[in-house]
Amino acid sequence: MGTLWVVLIAILALLIGVALGFFIARKYMMNYLKKNPPINEQMLRTMMMQMGQKPSQKKIKQMMRAMNNQADK
Repeated sequence: MGTLWVVLIAILALLIGVALGFFIARKYMMNYLKKNPPINEQMLRTMMMQMGQKPSQKKIKQMMRAMNNQADK
């Protein structure tokens, strides 16, 4: 009977650890992405200029909208 309790407590501790780790990692990543967004308009403008394209504001807004729509899916 004592071994059964040890196994149950170990499994319970493992499940609690996994759930707690998931939520801590999720919170950390949300804060990280809020502080360091993946890309912004200035980065996009710089990338387009490096590729030899003249970035218009309309084209930049269109690309940002497309990226945001892709991220939402």
